[in-house]
Amino acid sequence: MRIGMGRTAVGHLPRAATAGALLVGLLALASCTGTVPRSAAGTPSPTVAESAPSTVGGSGPSTVAPGGRPTSVPARVPDTLRFTGTTLTGAAFDAAALAGRPVVLWFWAPWCATCASQAWTVAEIAPKYRDTVPIVGVAGLGEQRAMKEFVTEFDLAGTPTIDDRSGVLWRRFEIVEQSTFLIIDRDGRVVHQGFLDGEALTARVAALAGA
Repeated sequence: MRIGMGRTAVGHLPRAATAGALLVGLLALASCTGTVPRSAAGTPSPTVAESAPSTVGGSGPSTVAPGGRPTSVPARVPDTLRFTGTTLTGAAFDAAALAGRPVVLWFWAPWCATCASQAWTVAEIAPKYRDTVPIVGVAGLGEQRAMKEFVTEFDLAGTPTIDDRSGVLWRRFEIVEQSTFLIIDRDGRVVHQGFLDGEALTARVAALAGA
């Protein structure tokens, strides 16, 4: 479609009428071509496909926003942290919120003597490193009542503990025995899976916090 107006005709029309005619012509051209109208500055109007993808998780490296104010970039959620669950208190748990930080998953059972010996260390260090190296319990191989009693007895109320009686997470991470510590670094890689005594666990968590 071509839009054209003679010099003489335009010259005799009032300015408002001329502007209106041009606007109608441009809208008609856009409807014929099927293109996205452009803004006054000449840039395409945003579309859904052009929108920034949503991200979930902790904060990534800091950047500087316009005006010099620091901001943070949402961390990419690695596959190792793409899981959800329910804690022993009934709260929803989404591991994606931990992205960008090292994470320790502690797989334990309520009747396990080794788990009991490690529980005091977890209860001691977990609150200290809650914001830098979160420790998350994954309770399995037992009844919920026994799991809750274990948490109470060893003062683990400050450590989030996922109720995994169905064994979904145990199978996902191929855990074959308790007590097992699975350590995920800030990039989402599993850097340790196995036994750690209290001293070794404390040292590993401290090192990750300072990395």
